[in-house]
Amino acid sequence: MLWQQQLPEEYRTLDDGQLAQRITRRREELSSQLVILGHHYQRDDVIQHADFTGDSFKLSQLAAERATETGAKTIVFCGVHFMAEAADILTPGDVDVILPDLTAGCSMADMADCDDTQHAWKVIHKVLKAADWKGRVIPITYMNSSAAIKAFCGEHGGAVCTSSNAGRVFEWAMAGGTTKKKSREKIKLLFLPDQHLGRNTAHAFGINVKRFTTLWDPQADIRGEHFGGTTEEAIIRARVILWKGHCSVHQLFRAEHIRALRATDPDRKIIVHPECPKEVVDDSDEVGSTELILNTIRASKKGSAWAVGTEMHLVNRVAREMAEQGVDVQSLGGSQCLCTTMYRIDPQHVLWVLDNLAQGTVVNKIAVDPKVKEYAMQALGRMLELTAQPTTV
Repeated sequence: MLWQQQLPEEYRTLDDGQLAQRITRRREELSSQLVILGHHYQRDDVIQHADFTGDSFKLSQLAAERATETGAKTIVFCGVHFMAEAADILTPGDVDVILPDLTAGCSMADMADCDDTQHAWKVIHKVLKAADWKGRVIPITYMNSSAAIKAFCGEHGGAVCTSSNAGRVFEWAMAGGTTKKKSREKIKLLFLPDQHLGRNTAHAFGINVKRFTTLWDPQADIRGEHFGGTTEEAIIRARVILWKGHCSVHQLFRAEHIRALRATDPDRKIIVHPECPKEVVDDSDEVGSTELILNTIRASKKGSAWAVGTEMHLVNRVAREMAEQGVDVQSLGGSQCLCTTMYRIDPQHVLWVLDNLAQGTVVNKIAVDPKVKEYAMQALGRMLELTAQPTTV
């Protein structure tokens, strides 16, 4: 976690109305050079000031487009650290990307450290070489990862994926990735950092995940275990090596939530995010990205009812929106499944960075190292090229 300086006292004493008024004034003053982005999981008192809302990759793309179209020189990303990094990678070099609170990180992204990944890569290849295994290991990282992990994948012939295109990227990698697979060549994937998205995607691809996946735990060596807590035999047998990472929000949803709901409200449809555990995904009616969840619910008929397995701020927001159309929406878990790190972005920090901008000072700038940016852009570019092509599945 990065260090965030304490805000001056004046920001901590303003009430909600004063904060909103001052942010609005600053936005108007800086409008020609500023774009504010708000992630779907962001709190409402921040979202109200966003020029655009969406998921992390969509917002990064919008940032790049708007900077090019309007000449905006500053992007304030109300999200978490890896999202601001992605925006910095995609936007022109003369655009500053700001994260209002530097402590707004992502626990999932933090579960895949670059040094740990390099170590795992070496061990995995050492095991495969000793077994005279003939083939290639292709790394795929979820968008919810650091720029360093994206760069690792780019440098080693891999790609980035999002929850909406994970299946397409997975298929590409299994076919050989950047170099078409030879007739007898074997391909393994190293999927970072979300084990659940990796497992769910492998299952959808047709892989027997109980037999042909294994879990690499980066903390295993610290505990004195070798081979990432798995075995040489499992590494050799696996078609997909999953990283032991997860989303702290989506991990909270359980199969028992679905069983209880089915027993009391059998007509309510259940839709969940693929970061949820496999047993939750398997028992749901629909599964998909944040955008798919929103689009599905918004297209539903009056009188329909949904239980949603994703972050609470998004669920509450769409529930209010759809109530006006006679559609009932509630959280699958029934508890406060919120992204606590995202919650660190608040109106006080937004106003603070805008006040500094108005005075000509850029604070909390997120700048990715040029070499890291180069390799990360390769991984992102492969994903973009794939998603621009017509699907074959």
